Amino acid sequence: MRIFKLTLIVFLSLGCRAFSQDLNCRVEILSPQIQAPEKVRVFNTLQRTITSFLNNRKWTQDQIQPAERIDCSMILNITNWDGSSNYTCTATIQSSRPVYGASYSTTILNMSDRQWNFTYTEGQPLDYSENANNLELTNLLAYNAYLILGMDYDTFSLQGGSPYFLKAQSIVNQSQGSTSKGWRAFDDLRNRYWLIDNLLSPELGPFREAIYTYHRKGLDQMSANPEKGRAEITAILPDIKNAQNAKPNSMLSQLFFLAKGDELLRIFAQSTDLQEKNNAVSALSDIDPSNASKYQQIIQ
Repeated sequence: MRIFKLTLIVFLSLGCRAFSQDLNCRVEILSPQIQAPEKVRVFNTLQRTITSFLNNRKWTQDQIQPAERIDCSMILNITNWDGSSNYTCTATIQSSRPVYGASYSTTILNMSDRQWNFTYTEGQPLDYSENANNLELTNLLAYNAYLILGMDYDTFSLQGGSPYFLKAQSIVNQSQGSTSKGWRAFDDLRNRYWLIDNLLSPELGPFREAIYTYHRKGLDQMSANPEKGRAEITAILPDIKNAQNAKPNSMLSQLFFLAKGDELLRIFAQSTDLQEKNNAVSALSDIDPSNASKYQQIIQ
């Protein structure tokens, strides 16, 4: 678990964030479908290169300590490799942050991207410059680095992640001529283009406000006052539903419940107020109907 420094605790208690972290990313490459004997050497090199790129680059202007970096992971499953430089992958990206006053971390991001195609030559250095013509792999990594940062910042201040979402959107704009899918609106209804578009959409601003309330006024308060923290979380559920209604095809609701579904179940299962439990089951089932049966466990 990430260690809270005294200065961080002070600023959290004031409800603001003077600095954030860069990345502490665990990278894993899987390749069960690839039988080439040289894959171990090549993929291990790729894994080290990606890890170094994500963790050693300064993504923000904030001054941080090593123990304050954002804990995250990136798992690449290589489904096709031509034995040289062409890769087809799926990616799973996760991130978390500590809960104030608690001994656990909460998941912020838990998503999959099935359109990771790139060209990379073994030993090739990864470099990234904003507003430059970068490698496809570098753009994919930078996009997700900024996404992780933006999601993390949004949990500490109202729409605090906007500068990083804008950087991710800039990468999307630069990648419109890419031969790989996932960067353009017409590639898919749920991809990198639409995710960052949703996050910056004024119509979905209430969703991001709900994310802030969930973490700072909900989770971060629960160690001192569980009832008040739960009440804050209950109060944002209609906001999430309204944002969902404003843009029915938005990715944000799905993104939220992939990260928070099990946590919400635990939070409301601990309540001793039967009416609160019933209200939570009703609201969660309405917003996230595919998991309605799971939420029934709250009242069992």
